[in-house]
Amino acid sequence: MRWIWIDRFLDFERAKSARAVKNLSLAEDHFADHFPGYPVMPGSLLLEGLAQTGGILVGEANDFREKVVLAKIPKAVFHREVLAGETVTYEVELLQLRAEGAAVRGRVLVESEVIAEAEIFFAHLDQSRSQQAFGEHNFVFSGELKHLLGLAQIKARRTEPAPGS
Repeated sequence: MRWIWIDRFLDFERAKSARAVKNLSLAEDHFADHFPGYPVMPGSLLLEGLAQTGGILVGEANDFREKVVLAKIPKAVFHREVLAGETVTYEVELLQLRAEGAAVRGRVLVESEVIAEAEIFFAHLDQSRSQQAFGEHNFVFSGELKHLLGLAQIKARRTEPAPGS
């Protein structure tokens, strides 16, 4: 099973930056155990949402030709806990895009407060070797994540000024 930690994209600038949002509901399964009576969003899931936002940014920059996987998170800092009922915004900025992979800088915010910050490295998998190990299916860019990106792109086109105006 694959979990999606993005509800929608707010902004998306090809090969530059992306902002996505996730509304945290008490009805989500992980809040039952983490922690009973004090529902805290696990830090690993905050990082996963940030990585999903960054991974789509990286993948879209190459027109989704490469399989992009999380390679490492060399730095992550958490400033406070995030509770059920809060809305988090994931902001990522593409720092570097190369043939072998990419790096992004990301922040998790609640309203305007920075909750967490991270550097995330992604690897581009060699197409022939990745098909041997994982098959044809592109497990990174599921239909749901690409659909969320498509909705953001439609919204952006609607708000662009008309040519010549």
